[in-house]
Amino acid sequence: MSTYSARLAALRDQLARDRLDGFVVPLTDEHMSEYVGDYAQRLAWLTGFQGSAGTAVVLPQEAAIFTDGRYTLQVREQVSAEDWQFVGVPATSVAEWLGTHAAEGGRIGYDPWLHTSAWVAEAGRALAERGATLVPVDTNPVDAVWPDRPAPSDARLVVQDDAVAGASSAEKRAAIADWLAERKADAVVLSALDSIAWALNVRGRDVEHTPVALAYAIVDADGTAELFVAPEKIDDAVRQHLGNAVRLRDRADFAGTLAGFAGKRVAADPERAVAAIFDSLAAGGATVLPLRDPAVLAKAIKNPTEIAGHRAASARDGAALARFLRWAETALPAGGETELSAAAKLQAFREATGVWLDSSFDTISATGAHGASPHYKVTEQSNAPITPGQLYLVDSGGQYRDGTTDVTRVIPVGTPTEEMRDRFTRVLKGHIALATAIFPPGTTGGQLDGFARRPLWEAGLDYAHGTGHGVGAYLSVHEGPQRIAQPFYPGGGPSEPLRAGMILSNEPGYYKAGEYGIRIENLILVEPREIAGCEQAMLGFETLTFVPIERALIVAEMLSPAERAWLDAYHARVLAVLAPQMDEAERAWLAAKCAPIG
Repeated sequence: MSTYSARLAALRDQLARDRLDGFVVPLTDEHMSEYVGDYAQRLAWLTGFQGSAGTAVVLPQEAAIFTDGRYTLQVREQVSAEDWQFVGVPATSVAEWLGTHAAEGGRIGYDPWLHTSAWVAEAGRALAERGATLVPVDTNPVDAVWPDRPAPSDARLVVQDDAVAGASSAEKRAAIADWLAERKADAVVLSALDSIAWALNVRGRDVEHTPVALAYAIVDADGTAELFVAPEKIDDAVRQHLGNAVRLRDRADFAGTLAGFAGKRVAADPERAVAAIFDSLAAGGATVLPLRDPAVLAKAIKNPTEIAGHRAASARDGAALARFLRWAETALPAGGETELSAAAKLQAFREATGVWLDSSFDTISATGAHGASPHYKVTEQSNAPITPGQLYLVDSGGQYRDGTTDVTRVIPVGTPTEEMRDRFTRVLKGHIALATAIFPPGTTGGQLDGFARRPLWEAGLDYAHGTGHGVGAYLSVHEGPQRIAQPFYPGGGPSEPLRAGMILSNEPGYYKAGEYGIRIENLILVEPREIAGCEQAMLGFETLTFVPIERALIVAEMLSPAERAWLDAYHARVLAVLAPQMDEAERAWLAAKCAPIG
């Protein structure tokens, strides 16, 4: 029996002891985070799946793992088909599957600290139609059978200086207090880790690649706050920074504190606060206001200091990535390199900046068929040699004190095929169409998504992921509420109107299963757009990422004059931004890469 088969068997034995006929295992933590600490990696421990989004359901005789189109190939490589059924979402939801597979009269367990109230209601309805019941558990049964489960991180918080943040914590808490006053609310619960980090101008090291700390916060109507965090994570510098207006409490006290709001009006975010928070507030006699966390939109609209910081971070990050591409151009065709060694080389170039703090996510270093998995994660087991005839895709980013970056480039190892060049050029055309879009206020990312897909659609092609996600300011590389995606793609759903100051990715792609993947990703800033004779305010995008786009993969004849002009102007800007950071040989290489397309 394999390790993962044994773990599945152990969980089933535990469920039997707990008198449960099934259990749901999501990939998240008590904060509904996308990226979680090692202690919360229950799905990976149980199944072997290394993606960043998924859910498992374990029943006595069958088990299923649910992933979206980004992980269709990856989940089949990492998870045993003998133990698990592979189910695609959103075509089938976990609740729908439970409604047809749970035993009639069965008791299906869930951890109320790992699900939203909306999910609990949906799954409860589906099971009720089956004659089954959804049962909250006090102790997660996965934890009961995970003998060497890591402890939560004990890393200390650090101060994010006001000079980098662009606004003080006092100013941000005052704005939240005004928001509460408008809604006649007494307090708001902040449970999303990046919201807490932003509101209090602190950062942490509790989640790999995302500089946040495991904590909860409650902001009161007078602008004061309580921060619930393990005491050992606070030092004198953070204590002095927070001041008397932020009362420090042990993280273990948070659940009990929720029962003390009897007669009060307390706001909590139904998307970001787990069901246990809503249940505890209601049980304690509070009137719960299901409202979006007030930090979410404020955090998404970057202030001038944050925008300037991102430009500086992008410039130094772009130079590091350009140096890597120069190295890769000769090193990869020569042989001897692998996905892991290439990723390590890229990290070394970023580390050489002297101010790199972390990657902003696990680098997607993918050659050949691995590139066809949009969120492929290289491991020692999957590590492939990079050989001629392949496309090499690298999607990576850096965390710097002044900004978070995310960029994808593709280079041919040897001579690319005409099909590869055609597909790459179509992706480029879509990228340019989005980069040059002009739109009125109130436009959502979902309305713009088709701009990037049209050149692929015209050839009967598409890609199964969203086109853009929000990006934080030395925070989460995936930040809401802004996105560029249609509802039926991962990252889709209700779309937020785009506002000046928001930063998003622009990353159309194409993936040929078993052969190669293509994606071109820059970060873009929503900004006002002046148009002569315009009768209303308009918005557009400023491209923030400056890294050359591989010329050998472009079919110049497929580009319109306007597209060629954009590409030439982009490369001229790349040269202007990066050349001052480079030596003579590097500048010569860069100048050739950035020459007009002709």
